[in-house]
Amino acid sequence: MKVISWNIFNGQAADPRQPVPPLKESIQAAVSLVGCDVIAVQEVDENQPRSGSVHQMEVVAEAIAAAHWGYARAVIGTPGFGWRKPTAEEKIIHSDSALPGYGIGLASRIPVKNWHRVDLPASWFGFALAYPTDKGFRLKYAKDEPRVAIIAELENGFTVAATHLSFVPFWNYFQLLKLMRYMKKLPGAPLIIGDINLPWNIPPHFTSWKSLVSKKTFPAYKPALQFDYLLCPTSLKAQPLEIPTSRLSDHMPIGANIELN
Repeated sequence: MKVISWNIFNGQAADPRQPVPPLKESIQAAVSLVGCDVIAVQEVDENQPRSGSVHQMEVVAEAIAAAHWGYARAVIGTPGFGWRKPTAEEKIIHSDSALPGYGIGLASRIPVKNWHRVDLPASWFGFALAYPTDKGFRLKYAKDEPRVAIIAELENGFTVAATHLSFVPFWNYFQLLKLMRYMKKLPGAPLIIGDINLPWNIPPHFTSWKSLVSKKTFPAYKPALQFDYLLCPTSLKAQPLEIPTSRLSDHMPIGANIELN
Protein backbone atom coordinates (compact mmCIF):
# COMPACT_ATOMS: atom_id res chain seq x y z
CA MET A 1 0.00 0.00 0.00
CA LYS A 2 1.49 3.32 -1.09
CA VAL A 3 0.69 6.02 1.45
CA ILE A 4 1.41 9.75 1.18
CA SER A 5 0.85 12.56 3.66
CA TRP A 6 1.03 16.22 2.66
CA ASN A 7 0.21 19.50 4.34
CA ILE A 8 -1.07 21.26 1.20
CA PHE A 9 -1.16 24.76 2.76
CA ASN A 10 -4.66 25.27 1.24
CA GLY A 11 -3.14 25.19 -2.22
CA GLN A 12 -0.69 28.05 -1.73
CA ALA A 13 2.98 28.20 -2.62
CA ALA A 14 5.54 28.54 0.16
CA ASP A 15 6.82 31.66 -1.61
CA PRO A 16 3.82 33.88 -2.49
CA ARG A 17 5.90 35.55 -5.21
CA GLN A 18 6.07 32.26 -7.12
CA PRO A 19 3.17 30.82 -9.14
CA VAL A 20 1.82 27.43 -8.18
CA PRO A 21 -0.08 25.03 -10.48
CA PRO A 22 -3.73 24.23 -9.67
CA LEU A 23 -4.16 21.83 -6.76
CA LYS A 24 -5.21 18.86 -8.89
CA GLU A 25 -2.20 19.26 -11.18
CA SER A 26 0.14 19.63 -8.20
CA ILE A 27 -1.14 16.43 -6.57
CA GLN A 28 -1.00 14.48 -9.82
CA ALA A 29 2.54 15.68 -10.55
CA ALA A 30 3.71 14.69 -7.08
CA VAL A 31 2.31 11.15 -7.26
CA SER A 32 2.77 10.46 -10.97
CA LEU A 33 6.08 8.64 -10.57
CA VAL A 34 5.37 6.80 -7.31
CA GLY A 35 1.64 6.10 -7.41
CA CYS A 36 -0.67 6.44 -4.43
CA ASP A 37 -3.29 4.24 -2.75
CA VAL A 38 -3.97 6.49 0.23
CA ILE A 39 -3.28 10.21 0.65
CA ALA A 40 -3.78 12.25 3.81
CA VAL A 41 -3.86 16.02 3.42
CA GLN A 42 -3.83 18.78 5.99
CA GLU A 43 -4.77 22.48 5.86
CA VAL A 44 -7.64 21.74 3.50
CA ASP A 45 -10.07 24.49 2.51
CA GLU A 46 -13.79 24.04 2.00
CA ASN A 47 -15.68 26.84 0.23
CA GLN A 48 -13.00 29.42 1.01
CA PRO A 49 -12.73 32.45 -1.35
CA ARG A 50 -8.92 32.37 -1.02
CA SER A 51 -8.84 28.95 -2.70
CA GLY A 52 -11.52 29.43 -5.33
CA SER A 53 -14.52 28.49 -3.15
CA VAL A 54 -14.13 24.79 -3.98
CA HIS A 55 -14.08 21.74 -1.74
CA GLN A 56 -10.36 20.97 -1.91
CA MET A 57 -10.83 17.44 -0.60
CA GLU A 58 -12.95 16.60 -3.62
CA VAL A 59 -10.15 17.90 -5.83
CA VAL A 60 -7.55 15.78 -4.02
CA ALA A 61 -9.66 12.62 -4.26
CA GLU A 62 -10.23 13.20 -7.97
CA ALA A 63 -6.50 13.78 -8.51
CA ILE A 64 -5.64 10.21 -7.40
CA ALA A 65 -8.89 8.66 -8.68
CA ALA A 66 -9.97 7.71 -5.16
CA ALA A 67 -13.57 6.56 -4.86
CA HIS A 68 -13.41 6.70 -1.05
CA TRP A 69 -12.65 9.91 0.80
CA GLY A 70 -13.46 11.74 3.98
CA TYR A 71 -13.09 15.29 5.22
CA ALA A 72 -13.30 16.60 8.79
CA ARG A 73 -13.68 20.27 9.60
CA ALA A 74 -11.50 21.56 12.40
CA VAL A 75 -13.01 25.07 12.29
CA ILE A 76 -15.74 27.03 10.57
CA GLY A 77 -14.30 30.21 9.06
CA THR A 78 -10.74 31.11 8.14
CA PRO A 79 -7.77 30.46 10.46
CA GLY A 80 -5.87 33.64 11.25
CA PHE A 81 -8.81 35.86 10.37
CA GLY A 82 -11.99 34.67 12.03
CA TRP A 83 -13.30 31.25 12.96
CA ARG A 84 -15.41 29.31 15.42
CA LYS A 85 -15.58 25.75 16.64
CA PRO A 86 -17.86 23.46 14.62
CA THR A 87 -21.09 22.49 16.29
CA ALA A 88 -21.93 18.84 17.00
CA GLU A 89 -23.98 18.75 13.78
CA GLU A 90 -20.99 20.11 11.83
CA LYS A 91 -18.59 17.51 13.21
CA ILE A 92 -19.29 15.07 10.44
CA ILE A 93 -17.24 13.32 7.79
CA HIS A 94 -17.50 13.90 4.06
CA SER A 95 -19.44 17.11 4.56
CA ASP A 96 -20.52 19.77 2.10
CA SER A 97 -21.50 23.17 3.41
CA ALA A 98 -22.18 26.67 2.15
CA LEU A 99 -20.08 27.93 5.06
CA PRO A 100 -16.30 28.25 4.69
CA GLY A 101 -14.45 25.50 6.54
CA TYR A 102 -10.93 24.29 7.12
CA GLY A 103 -9.67 20.90 8.19
CA ILE A 104 -8.09 17.64 7.09
CA GLY A 105 -8.94 14.80 4.79
CA LEU A 106 -8.06 11.31 3.66
CA ALA A 107 -8.66 9.79 0.22
CA SER A 108 -8.29 6.08 -0.52
CA ARG A 109 -8.43 3.90 -3.60
CA ILE A 110 -8.82 0.99 -1.16
CA PRO A 111 -12.40 0.51 0.09
CA VAL A 112 -13.13 1.94 3.54
CA LYS A 113 -15.17 -0.19 5.95
CA ASN A 114 -15.66 2.43 8.67
CA TRP A 115 -14.87 6.09 9.32
CA HIS A 116 -14.10 7.69 12.69
CA ARG A 117 -13.53 11.24 13.88
CA VAL A 118 -11.50 12.15 16.97
CA ASP A 119 -11.61 15.74 18.24
CA LEU A 120 -8.46 17.12 19.85
CA PRO A 121 -9.15 20.34 21.80
CA ALA A 122 -7.07 23.46 21.22
CA SER A 123 -4.53 24.82 23.65
CA TRP A 124 -5.73 27.77 25.73
CA PHE A 125 -2.70 29.80 24.56
CA GLY A 126 -1.20 30.42 21.13
CA PHE A 127 2.23 30.95 19.64
CA ALA A 128 4.11 33.27 17.26
CA LEU A 129 4.28 31.81 13.76
CA ALA A 130 6.07 32.90 10.59
CA TYR A 131 3.68 33.82 7.77
CA PRO A 132 4.79 34.22 4.14
CA THR A 133 4.12 37.59 2.48
CA ASP A 134 5.25 39.14 -0.79
CA LYS A 135 7.95 40.90 1.25
CA GLY A 136 9.18 37.76 2.96
CA PHE A 137 8.16 36.10 6.23
CA ARG A 138 6.81 37.94 9.26
CA LEU A 139 5.96 36.77 12.75
CA LYS A 140 2.37 36.95 13.94
CA TYR A 141 0.75 35.68 17.12
CA ALA A 142 -1.67 32.88 16.28
CA LYS A 143 -4.42 31.56 18.49
CA ASP A 144 -4.48 27.78 18.58
CA GLU A 145 -7.30 26.03 16.75
CA PRO A 146 -9.21 22.85 17.55
CA ARG A 147 -7.59 19.83 15.93
CA VAL A 148 -9.10 16.65 14.59
CA ALA A 149 -8.13 13.20 13.35
CA ILE A 150 -9.98 11.32 10.63
CA ILE A 151 -9.62 7.54 10.70
CA ALA A 152 -10.35 5.00 7.97
CA GLU A 153 -10.61 1.26 8.56
CA LEU A 154 -9.46 -0.16 5.22
CA GLU A 155 -10.46 -3.49 3.72
CA ASN A 156 -6.79 -4.49 3.29
CA GLY A 157 -6.25 -4.76 7.06
CA PHE A 158 -4.82 -1.30 7.80
CA THR A 159 -6.49 1.37 9.92
CA VAL A 160 -5.15 4.81 9.00
CA ALA A 161 -5.50 7.95 11.10
CA ALA A 162 -4.76 11.27 9.42
CA THR A 163 -4.22 14.34 11.58
CA HIS A 164 -2.72 17.80 11.92
CA LEU A 165 -1.69 18.51 15.49
CA SER A 166 -1.27 21.80 17.32
CA PHE A 167 1.75 24.04 16.75
CA VAL A 168 1.91 24.69 20.53
CA PRO A 169 4.82 22.77 22.11
CA PHE A 170 3.89 19.98 24.56
CA TRP A 171 0.19 20.35 23.71
CA ASN A 172 0.79 18.58 20.39
CA TYR A 173 2.60 15.77 22.19
CA PHE A 174 -0.40 15.15 24.47
CA GLN A 175 -2.74 15.26 21.48
CA LEU A 176 -0.61 12.56 19.85
CA LEU A 177 -0.79 10.37 22.97
CA LYS A 178 -4.58 10.72 23.04
CA LEU A 179 -4.81 9.65 19.41
CA MET A 180 -2.50 6.70 20.00
CA ARG A 181 -4.71 5.52 22.87
CA TYR A 182 -7.79 5.79 20.66
CA MET A 183 -6.16 3.76 17.90
CA LYS A 184 -5.65 0.84 20.31
CA LYS A 185 -9.45 0.40 20.43
CA LEU A 186 -9.76 -0.15 16.69
CA PRO A 187 -9.14 -3.26 14.58
CA GLY A 188 -6.46 -3.54 11.91
CA ALA A 189 -2.80 -2.58 11.69
CA PRO A 190 -2.70 1.04 12.90
CA LEU A 191 -0.96 3.95 11.18
CA ILE A 192 -0.93 7.61 12.22
CA ILE A 193 0.11 9.93 9.43
CA GLY A 194 0.14 13.68 9.00
CA ASP A 195 1.61 16.96 10.17
CA ILE A 196 2.43 16.11 13.78
CA ASN A 197 4.24 19.44 14.39
CA LEU A 198 6.89 17.75 16.54
CA PRO A 199 10.52 18.19 15.39
CA TRP A 200 13.72 16.30 16.17
CA ASN A 201 12.14 12.86 15.85
CA ILE A 202 10.22 13.33 19.11
CA PRO A 203 7.36 10.90 18.24
CA PRO A 204 9.54 7.75 18.00
CA HIS A 205 11.88 8.88 20.77
CA PHE A 206 9.19 9.60 23.36
CA THR A 207 6.44 7.12 22.43
CA SER A 208 6.44 3.40 21.68
CA TRP A 209 5.52 4.07 18.04
CA LYS A 210 8.06 3.93 15.21
CA SER A 211 8.66 6.35 12.37
CA LEU A 212 8.54 4.59 9.00
CA VAL A 213 10.27 7.43 7.14
CA SER A 214 13.01 9.82 8.16
CA LYS A 215 12.81 12.97 6.03
CA LYS A 216 13.10 16.69 6.64
CA THR A 217 9.83 18.20 5.44
CA PHE A 218 9.75 21.83 6.56
CA PRO A 219 10.18 24.47 5.24
CA ALA A 220 9.78 23.15 1.70
CA TYR A 221 12.17 25.66 0.13
CA LYS A 222 14.99 24.62 2.50
CA PRO A 223 13.96 21.58 4.59
CA ALA A 224 15.48 21.67 8.06
CA LEU A 225 12.95 19.85 10.29
CA GLN A 226 10.71 16.82 10.14
CA PHE A 227 7.18 17.77 11.16
CA ASP A 228 5.40 15.18 9.01
CA TYR A 229 5.40 11.49 9.92
CA LEU A 230 4.16 8.02 9.13
CA LEU A 231 3.95 6.28 12.51
CA CYS A 232 3.12 2.72 13.55
CA PRO A 233 3.40 0.75 16.82
CA THR A 234 4.92 -2.37 15.24
CA SER A 235 7.60 -3.19 12.73
CA LEU A 236 6.30 -3.03 9.18
CA LYS A 237 8.07 -3.33 5.86
CA ALA A 238 8.25 0.22 4.56
CA GLN A 239 10.09 1.57 1.53
CA PRO A 240 10.22 5.40 1.46
CA LEU A 241 8.79 6.99 -1.68
CA GLU A 242 10.93 9.49 -3.57
CA ILE A 243 8.29 12.10 -4.33
CA PRO A 244 9.16 14.82 -6.87
CA THR A 245 9.54 18.35 -5.53
CA SER A 246 6.66 20.76 -5.94
CA ARG A 247 6.02 24.49 -5.75
CA LEU A 248 2.90 23.71 -3.74
CA SER A 249 2.93 24.29 0.03
CA ASP A 250 5.50 25.10 2.69
CA HIS A 251 5.73 21.37 3.55
CA MET A 252 7.29 18.55 1.57
CA PRO A 253 5.12 15.48 1.03
CA ILE A 254 6.20 12.27 2.74
CA GLY A 255 5.30 8.72 1.80
CA ALA A 256 6.13 5.02 1.86
CA ASN A 257 5.18 1.72 0.32
CA ILE A 258 4.02 -0.28 3.35
CA GLU A 259 3.43 -4.01 3.69
CA LEU A 260 1.90 -6.08 6.45
CA ASN A 261 4.35 -8.62 7.87
